[in-house]
Amino acid sequence: VVPGETALAFYRAKNPTDKPIIGISTYNVVPFEAGQYFNKIQCFCFEEQRLNPQEEVDMPVFFYIDPEFAEDPKMAKVDLITLSYTFFEAKEGLKLPLPGYQ
Repeated sequence: VVPGETALAFYRAKNPTDKPIIGISTYNVVPFEAGQYFNKIQCFCFEEQRLNPQEEVDMPVFFYIDPEFAEDPKMAKVDLITLSYTFFEAKEGLKLPLPGYQ
């Protein structure tokens, strides 16, 4: 991905159980220092996802790397950024706060 250009990636999730699962995803960017330049425009992680028994789905994330990434001397040797997700089963009635909003 070229800094400043948008990109679309898909993550595949499968529910291997015999019951529906409702979950939410959290993401991680490695190296940590590059995370400040990673910007999600649209992401499946913004809302809960329901996976039916044995269902397999592709979940999209639309993103870009801030162009300032290329100007940061600390990022000069970074040529690989890894985006990963962890899918957690949602707890009924539990509402997660949105960052920056009270």
